[in-house]
Amino acid sequence: MGPAPAGGQLRGAVGEPEVMEPALEGTGKEGKKASSRKRTVTRSPAEGLLQPVKLSRAELYKEPTNEELNHLRETEILFHSSLLRLQVEELLKEVRLSEKKKDRIDAFLREINQRVMRVPSIPEVELTDQAWLPAGVRVPLHQVPYTVKGCFRFLPPAQVTVVGSYLLGTCIRPDINVDVALTMPREILQDKDGLNQRYFRKRALYLAHLAHHLAQDPLFGSVRFSYSSGCHLKPLLLLRPNGKDESLVTVRLHPCPPPDFFRPCRLLPTKNNVRSAWYRGQSSPGDGSPEPPTPHYNTWVLQDIALESHLKLLSAMLGSAPGLKDGVALLKVWLRQRELDKGLGGFTGFHVSMLVAFLVSTRKIHTTMSGYQVLRSVLQFLATTDLTVNGISLCLSSDPSLPALADFHQAFPVVFLDSLGRLNLCADVTASTYHQVQHEARLSMALLDSKADDGFQLLLMTPKPMIRAFDHVLHLRPLSRLQAACHRLKLWPELQDNGGDYVSAALGPLTTLLEQGLGARLHLLAHSRPPVPEWDISQDPPKHKDSGTLSLGFLLRPEGLTSVLELGPEADQPKAADFRHFWGSRSELRRFQDGAIREAVVWEAASMSQKRLIPHQVVTHLLALHADIPETCVHYVGGLVDVLIQGLKETSSTGEEALAVAVRCYDDLSRLLWGLEGLPLTVSAVQGAHPVLRYTEVFPPTPVRPACSFHEHLRERASLLPRLDKPCPAYVEPMTVVCHLEGSGQWPQDAEAVRRVRAAFQLRLAELLMQQHGLQCRATATHTDILKDGFVFRICVAYQREPQILREMRSPEGMISLRDTPASLRLERDTRQLPLLTSALHGLQQQHPAFSGVARLAKRWVRAQLLGEGFTDESLDLVAAALFLHPEPFTPPSSPQVGFLRFLFLVSTFDWKNNPLIVNLNNELTAEEQVEIRSGFLAARTQLPVMVIVTPQDRKNSVWTQDGPSAQILQQLVVLAAKALPILEKQLMDPQGPGDIRMVFRPPLDMYDVLIHLSPRHIPRHRQAVDSPPASFCRGLLSEPGPSSLMPVLGYDPPQLYLAQLREAFGDLALFFYDQHGGEVIGVLWKPTVFQPQPFKASSAKGHMVVSQGGKLVMVPNVEAILEDFAVLGEGLVRAVEARSERWTV
Repeated sequence: MGPAPAGGQLRGAVGEPEVMEPALEGTGKEGKKASSRKRTVTRSPAEGLLQPVKLSRAELYKEPTNEELNHLRETEILFHSSLLRLQVEELLKEVRLSEKKKDRIDAFLREINQRVMRVPSIPEVELTDQAWLPAGVRVPLHQVPYTVKGCFRFLPPAQVTVVGSYLLGTCIRPDINVDVALTMPREILQDKDGLNQRYFRKRALYLAHLAHHLAQDPLFGSVRFSYSSGCHLKPLLLLRPNGKDESLVTVRLHPCPPPDFFRPCRLLPTKNNVRSAWYRGQSSPGDGSPEPPTPHYNTWVLQDIALESHLKLLSAMLGSAPGLKDGVALLKVWLRQRELDKGLGGFTGFHVSMLVAFLVSTRKIHTTMSGYQVLRSVLQFLATTDLTVNGISLCLSSDPSLPALADFHQAFPVVFLDSLGRLNLCADVTASTYHQVQHEARLSMALLDSKADDGFQLLLMTPKPMIRAFDHVLHLRPLSRLQAACHRLKLWPELQDNGGDYVSAALGPLTTLLEQGLGARLHLLAHSRPPVPEWDISQDPPKHKDSGTLSLGFLLRPEGLTSVLELGPEADQPKAADFRHFWGSRSELRRFQDGAIREAVVWEAASMSQKRLIPHQVVTHLLALHADIPETCVHYVGGLVDVLIQGLKETSSTGEEALAVAVRCYDDLSRLLWGLEGLPLTVSAVQGAHPVLRYTEVFPPTPVRPACSFHEHLRERASLLPRLDKPCPAYVEPMTVVCHLEGSGQWPQDAEAVRRVRAAFQLRLAELLMQQHGLQCRATATHTDILKDGFVFRICVAYQREPQILREMRSPEGMISLRDTPASLRLERDTRQLPLLTSALHGLQQQHPAFSGVARLAKRWVRAQLLGEGFTDESLDLVAAALFLHPEPFTPPSSPQVGFLRFLFLVSTFDWKNNPLIVNLNNELTAEEQVEIRSGFLAARTQLPVMVIVTPQDRKNSVWTQDGPSAQILQQLVVLAAKALPILEKQLMDPQGPGDIRMVFRPPLDMYDVLIHLSPRHIPRHRQAVDSPPASFCRGLLSEPGPSSLMPVLGYDPPQLYLAQLREAFGDLALFFYDQHGGEVIGVLWKPTVFQPQPFKASSAKGHMVVSQGGKLVMVPNVEAILEDFAVLGEGLVRAVEARSERWTV
C-alpha cells in the first residue's frame, strides 16, 4: 500500500466536489418559473457574455515591471498560454487546504495522539480466545479459518507517526484523509507472525481494542472501520471530529510492525507464508509438491513495514519543490475524474507520487518544473511505458540477494518496485487497470499536444464515469457466483494468496478470458473496483459478496465489431484443438471459398443493431463455458435505448438497413438523372438534401404501396387523396434531391425569368423520366415528385448563379450592388449548403457506423420533450457529429447508447452563450482558423443566434440555427438534459436492470398552461410515439410488396397543419409545443406579457375582451373564447382542451 495519500480514496461519486464540475447555469430554477413567468424582465442583450476588461490609456501602455516580465517568461517556457497558467493556478487554489483548516486538523491530530497513548493495556491471551472483547465491538476481519496459533496482548503504540500526503502538502479536497501509522510494540509480536495471517489477526484485534476506547470519547463524531486501499486483510480505523468539523477530515489509523521486525527474505514474491494445510483444512499433499507462493499476502505485510521509509523518500524528493507538489495534486485530480483511484487495485495518488519520485531520480523531471510540466511528463511516461512488460524500480542497490524484476513479473501483472527493491508498489493494480491508465494518458497527451483552448476543461474538469466512457458495460451479479468461477478455473493458489477474496482472485483470469474471446472487436477492457466500505465498530465486516457489483466496460473497435465470423486454424493444425476447447460447442468445421477447411465460430446476427451486440453473445458463452457463470447472472448494457429508434415491426433492427435501402434507391435514381437524354442542358450534379440521405432520419421510410380503397382517386393525375370517412393515411415524406444543371449563356439574368425556366425544366424532367424509365412523376413549378420502388423523391432543379442574381440590387441610377436578401440566403442554404452538409455527414457515417444511431436518438429525445420545432434537423445532426469529430476527452462512440449519453452531457454543459460549437467536418479548419472563428464570434456575439454552430462551409452566420432555438427553448433543453443524464446513467448502471428506459424520453407536461389532446385516428405517425400503442388505426397501406403506379398522399400530417394554424392565429399570445413522432398532446404556454392589460385598440382586439379598470377601457385575453377557438380550429382532430387554470390568472 504505502502511505495512502488523502484523496486517494473517494467516498463520493464523481461530480460531488464543487470544483470538479462547474454548476450548470440556470438549473434548479424551474420551480420559480411558474411564479415569474408573467413578469417581464428587461435584460441587456449582452448580459452574461464575457466582456473584455476596460483599462485606461495610462494602464494600457504602462511599462511591465520586472516581476511581470519574469512571470511572462515563465509562462512562455512552462505553459502553453497565460490562460492555461491561470486555470491551473485557480484549480490548485480550489483543491488545496487552507492554513486555517490545517491548524484545526493539526490540533485534532495532537488530541488523537494523546488519547491513543492513554488506551489501557490488556494481559496476554491466545489469538483464538477473544472473550475479552467488549460486547459493542467486533473484530474487523474475516477469521477464516478461525483456528490459528499465537498470543495477543495490547500495549499502547511505541510510536505514532503521521504519514502520507498530508505532511507532504499534496492532499487535495474535498475528502481530506490523514494517515497515521501506529507502530505496535515488539512485545506484541512473535517470530512466526508472518505465517497464516497471524500478523493480520493481531493487527485487527489491536484496532478493535482501540476502537472500543476511542468510541467512548466525546472528541470523536464517528469511529468506524474501513479497509486500507480496499484490502480486506488490512482494516483500519476512521476517526472524524465531533460537531461542525465532522466533514473537515478523516484520520485513518494504520497499525504497523517495527521496521526491522520481519525478515525481508521471508517476504519475497516467490515465498509462501500461508500454508495449504492450515488454509484448506487438509493435510499437505504427500507428493512433495512445493507450497504455492503468496506474493500478494507478502506484499501487504511489506506495505506496513515501508510506511515511514516511503514518507522519507517522498519528503526528500518533493519537500522543497512546489512544482512537484502541484504536479502531484493535478495528477490526483486527473485520476479522480477518471475513477482510476478507487477501491482495491486502483491507481492512486500514492502511486503517482512515487512515480514522480522515480522520474526525478531518473532525471526525467527536474525539481524546478511547474506543476503543468510535471503533469505532462508523467502522462507522457505512462502513455509510452508498459509496466506490465517492462517494470521499473526506485532501488539503486546492486545487492545480489535482492529478487530480480523477472521474479516480480512472474507474480504480479504490473511491476513498480520501491527504493528497497523488495516491495512492488503496484502489486494490487491489475493489468486491465494499468492499460486503462495508459489509454487515458495517451488521450490526455493528444489533447495537450493539440493546444486546444478548452484542453484544461476537458483534461481536469470533465468526469469520465464508466457508463459514459465505454461503449458497452456488463454487470456480474451476484458476486457470490465468482466463488464457483474460482473453483471452475482452479484458482485455489490465488484464493489462498488473497485470503479468500474470490472477487480479486477471479478478476484477472476473467478479464484475460474475455479479452481473448473478443479479440479484434475490443480496444480496451476495464473493470470497476469494489468501493471501499465503511462499517460501524459494532458490526461484522462486510462479506465479499456484499461488496457491490463487478462491472466491466468494453471500448470497442468499430472496424471489427460487426463481424459474425471467428476464423480459427485449419482442421489439421495442432492449434485447432485449443480453438475447439476455447469455444466449446460453438466451434464447427467449415469449408471456405478458397477450399480451406477451418474451425470457425459463427454468431447469429442479421441486422446492424444485432451485430453491435455480438460481444454480448461472446461474453455470455465464454463465462458460462469456462467460469460456470450462467447468463442469468450477466446483465449486459449495450443496446437498451435502441428500442426508441426501432421500426414499428422490425423490433430486431434500429433502421440502418431501411436507410441503406433508401440510399441505394437514391443512387439508382441519380444514375438515371445523369443518363437522361433530351434535356436542353446536361445535369452537372445530383445531391441529396434530406436526413434519410445522411442516415439521420429518426424513423426511416419504407417502400409504400397504398390501397386504392382507402383513398379518393384522382385518375387524371394518377394520385390519391385522403377520405373523410377513413383514418388519416400513412405519412409519406418525399426525399429532397437537388439537381444542378450546367451553366450556359442562355440562362436569363432576371430572377423571375430564371424561376420560369426552372419550372420548364421541372416539367421536362418529369416527361423524360416517364418516357425513358416509366416512373410515376408529378411536376410543379418548384419541384418534381418521383415514385421509384415505393419511395418518393422530390427533385428540385437548381441553377448555380440564381442566388447571385437574387442578391443584385439596382439603384435608381442603374448601378448594381450585391446585398444578401432573405430569398437569396434561403436559396443558397437549400441548394448549396444543405447538399454539402448532407454529403459530409454521409461520409461521417461511413467512417463511424454509430453516427446514425446517435443522431437519431438525439433527435428522438429532443422531439419527445416537445422541443423539436425549435431545432432544425441539421443543427441536431451537427451536435451529434461533434461527438465523433471532437470526442475529447473520450474516443469516438461505437454504440448509439454511449453517444446519446455524451449528447446529453454536451448539451447540458456546453457554454452556448460564450462559445461557438465548432464542427470541423472533413478536418478542413486549421487550429489558426478556429482561433480566428472564436475571436470573430466574441466580437459579433450580440448579432449572432443564441446557439451558434460553425462548420467549414458556414464560418460566421450559423445558418442552421438562425431561425431558432430561442434563448428560453435552449435553456429548457439544457435543463432537461442535465436532469435526464444522471437518471439514465443510474438506470444503465443498475445491475438489477434499468427499469423503464423510456422514462427520460417522456416530456414533463406539468409546465404547460393548456394541454390540447388529439385523437389518435388522425395522427398518421401514432405508432412512433415514445409509448407506442399496441394497436392503432389502419393507415391504408398494403402489406404485400409490389410495384405501385399511384402517387401516395405526400406530407399529410393533420397535427402539423393544425399547429401551423394555431401559430398563425394565436402566435402573438402563446407558444405551442408538439412531438411530431406520434404525440397525442400539444402543450401551450402563454407568453409572459399576455395577461398585462393593454390600451383598447380596435386593430388588436383579436382574442381579447374589453374590461373597465380604474375608469379606463383596457383589453385582456378572452381565455374562454381562445380555448373554444382551439377546439373549433381542430374539430375532428382535437379530443379535449385541458385548461390548467391553477397555473395562471387573468
